[in-house]
Amino acid sequence: MKLDDVKISEAIIKSYMRKLLSVLKTDVAIVGGGPAGLTAAYCLARAKKKVVLFERKLSLGGGIWGGGMQFNEIVVQEGGRKILREFGIRTTGARKGYYCADAVEVASTLCSKAIQAGARVMNLLSVEDVMVEKERVTGLVINWSAVEMAGLHVDPISVRSKFVIDATGHATEIAHLIEEKTGPGLATESGGVIGEGSMWADQAEVLTMENTREIFPNVYVAGMAANAVFGGPRMGPIFGGMLMSGKKVADLILRRLESENLR
Repeated sequence: MKLDDVKISEAIIKSYMRKLLSVLKTDVAIVGGGPAGLTAAYCLARAKKKVVLFERKLSLGGGIWGGGMQFNEIVVQEGGRKILREFGIRTTGARKGYYCADAVEVASTLCSKAIQAGARVMNLLSVEDVMVEKERVTGLVINWSAVEMAGLHVDPISVRSKFVIDATGHATEIAHLIEEKTGPGLATESGGVIGEGSMWADQAEVLTMENTREIFPNVYVAGMAANAVFGGPRMGPIFGGMLMSGKKVADLILRRLESENLR
């Protein structure tokens, strides 16, 4: 068969437009494609919920790819190892309670499994605003990442979602947008983003789980963003807490969807 360049372009455009149209109304919109966001996407999609994940960069995986200081290995504890096993990701014991995993295998498998479970992943798209109606977030305002990077004035489009997960890591982008637009209304001591503390893996791993919760009506925070919002420490190249946070936030939202009959 002779290949036609225009037909190739036509196939891409039509297929992408179907994908984009399918995410304009969704159950859960996840912002940030790191370990917490990808794990949450997988768990929600596996439960047959309509999920879209927005990532501003070309590749997903967050800080996993570089492991610790560009050594492409990560560490997880027992809880994180259990989740990696669910994904079919191999681990090796480093010492009691510490398990290593290949960073490339982890990142690539989390991506593929989330998509295969049914999550829509939209990379190279940035969230530039939130939709707020009656003091609750009802969706996101998105634009091409290239528009943001070039500083162009190009109007965005809107995506409606029943729930939003801020999994943007250290930047806590959605929490900052809410604070900017609504004032000090977050579920923190100050009502705003407190900011992350210095590295302390032992406490950070525990607090990541504790801080994974609703921070504003319909908005949940997960992963490193959870600690940054509530003032917890960062944890460095140990990823168990972030994986478990992704699973926890998915469970919290699934319970909400069931109890409020928001299917």
